[in-house]
Amino acid sequence: MTKKIGLLVMAYGTPYKEADIEAYYTDIRRGKKPTDAELQDLKDRYQFIGGLSPLAGTTNRQAEALRDALNDVYTNVEFKLYIGLKHIHPFIEDAVKAMYEDGIEEAVTVVLAPHYSSFSVGSYNTRAVKEADKYGIQFYHVEHYYQQPKFIQYWTERINETLAGIPKTEHDETVLVVSAHSLPKGLIEKNNDPYPKELHHTAELLRAHSNIIHVAEGWQSEGNTGTPWLGPDVQDLTRNLYHEYGYKNYIYTPVGFVCEHLEVLYDNDYECKVVCDELGVNYFRPTMPDTNPLFIGAIVDEIKNVY
Repeated sequence: MTKKIGLLVMAYGTPYKEADIEAYYTDIRRGKKPTDAELQDLKDRYQFIGGLSPLAGTTNRQAEALRDALNDVYTNVEFKLYIGLKHIHPFIEDAVKAMYEDGIEEAVTVVLAPHYSSFSVGSYNTRAVKEADKYGIQFYHVEHYYQQPKFIQYWTERINETLAGIPKTEHDETVLVVSAHSLPKGLIEKNNDPYPKELHHTAELLRAHSNIIHVAEGWQSEGNTGTPWLGPDVQDLTRNLYHEYGYKNYIYTPVGFVCEHLEVLYDNDYECKVVCDELGVNYFRPTMPDTNPLFIGAIVDEIKNVY
């Protein structure tokens, strides 16, 4: 007999329409409304990438692909999909309540972020568990999947494809910039959070498996809190690498993200490219995982470890 369990896929969320932007930004700021200038700045960024982020649709496609892959692999379990978002509806709590209403007693949770931090993946899980405790739902958490061979294979293939388009004579003048979303430095250090070590491990795995010679690690998309965040920022890193080593080709792999959205389309494809253009060097950014079978397979393989 097939057992039905929940699959709670959690993600950051993004506005569905322009009218959602202020409430979304207010939620990110923990209830503090943005100033008119701050709100306009965010709207301008969305306009630059085409009006709104494609994240909402991609999150749905990724979650559905994961559910389908799991139901192909597991013969005695049927996974029922629920999507819970951090900063916009359907919120994480809404998804957990829907599970209860459907009679779900067990569920696997996964966040669409490859690396673990208590401030990212950990915070999603905490919210989900707090709500699940009201209903007696048991969760099995995926905490990270960056180290899964299929995840590394995905990025290795993209790096090697990009390198194939660069003359071999310039490979020693090419650098891979591996990055993830920055987080407040003080909080990371205070809690001995594994997040920076996991990004470093990712960079080392990509160095070992791909044809790249030079690898650098950076951080991006830091918040404006007035306190130090993890660095170096990828823009500063690009300038430093150019002045110190004279690299001609920069391959940006924002491995802390899993699809194209504002942080990739603006912070990488615009802001980093502006720096590359300023320095007279070449900008490359391979395609993001999205619903690639290797990426989905990496999460499936990690779920096998927890359920």
